[in-house]
Amino acid sequence: MVLYLAIFLFTILLDQVSKFLITSNFAQGEGFCVIKGILDFTYVRNEGAAFGMLQGARWFFIVLTVVVFAVLMVYLIKSKPASPLEKTALALLAGGALGNFIDRVILGFVRDFIEVKFIDFPVFNIADCFVCIGAGLYVLYTLLEFFKDRNKEAKADE
Repeated sequence: MVLYLAIFLFTILLDQVSKFLITSNFAQGEGFCVIKGILDFTYVRNEGAAFGMLQGARWFFIVLTVVVFAVLMVYLIKSKPASPLEKTALALLAGGALGNFIDRVILGFVRDFIEVKFIDFPVFNIADCFVCIGAGLYVLYTLLEFFKDRNKEAKADE
């Protein structure tokens, strides 16, 4: 369990340090090119959810994050996930969610800065990346469990 706590804490630390570095060096709307035509780091304030949806709903997202985080903690305590994949997914999801939660509570907005230039895609941050990776891993875990259970049922029917 120490490994997954470390993953959780690392996601928060990496997110907050990256946001600090961007906001301490650039004003809103400023940034720099990382890879011309592909990737820029541009500091923007996001007062909404993922990709800027529901702007100005700060308290809704604070309450929602608290509720989801509480449900996640209850799930972790009651079910005690055994799969390393499930534990990793949940650690990444929780760490990413808490990274943006910290911004919302302290600043009133989320600091975004990763701007993909070659497609029309909203600016995002490291916490968003961890939430997406964690969600993807959890979907993978769920699919693997589903097919493992189906395989057991098929063998039992033989």
